[in-house]
Amino acid sequence: MKEFWNKRFAAENYAYGKAPNEFLKAQIDKLATTGKILFPAEGEGRNAVYAAQKGWNVEAFDISESGKTKALQLAKSQNVALNYQVGFLENLNYEANSFDAIALIYAHVPPPVKANFYMAFAKLLKPNGLIIMEAFSTSHLIYRERNPNVGGPNVLEILFSIEEIKNYFPNFEILQLEDTEVTLNEGEFHNGTGKVIRFIGRKRISSLQ
Repeated sequence: MKEFWNKRFAAENYAYGKAPNEFLKAQIDKLATTGKILFPAEGEGRNAVYAAQKGWNVEAFDISESGKTKALQLAKSQNVALNYQVGFLENLNYEANSFDAIALIYAHVPPPVKANFYMAFAKLLKPNGLIIMEAFSTSHLIYRERNPNVGGPNVLEILFSIEEIKNYFPNFEILQLEDTEVTLNEGEFHNGTGKVIRFIGRKRISSLQ
C-alpha cells in the first residue's frame, strides 16, 4: 500500500488537486475559533494547507514520503507551516486530549486496521473536539462501476456506512451524519458523481475515550 501511494504522489501534478475538499473547507470556514487540528492520511496536503491558511496549528501524517514532500512544497508556496510526519498512527505518539479537531478526508485504510484506526481518534480529541469526515460510502461501488474516474476503493470493507460511523464514535454528539450523493472535481482521481458519508461529531465532555 505504501508503494502504491508513493508512486501516485511522485508525479509532478497533485493527484487530487491543490484546492481543499469542499466539505472540509465549508466546515473550517464555519468555525468561529481555531486551534490544533490533525489530518490523518493527508497525502499531498491540500486540506492541511487550507487549514493552516485559516490560522490553525496543523499536524498531519501519512505513510507516503512522496505525499509529505508534495505537502511541504504546497505549504511553502502558500507561506504556511505544517508539522507533517510519515508513519503509522500507532507509532506517532500523539498525546491524548490534545486536538481541537480531527479531519478525516478520504482516509481509507485496509479492513484489518480500520476499526482500531478510527476508534483511536476519540482519545486524541479534547472534550468538545470535532471530527470532520468525508469518505466514500458502501453505496459508492455502483457509481465507481459506472465511472471509474470518480475514484475510491473498490473493496466494500474499506468503505463506510452510517451504522459503522455510529459504532466507531459512540460517545459523540452527532451534528451531521448522512449518506449523500456528491459531484467531485478533485484533481485527476476524483472526478464525477459518487456516494459519500459525511460526518461531524463533537466529543462529549463526559466521554472517557
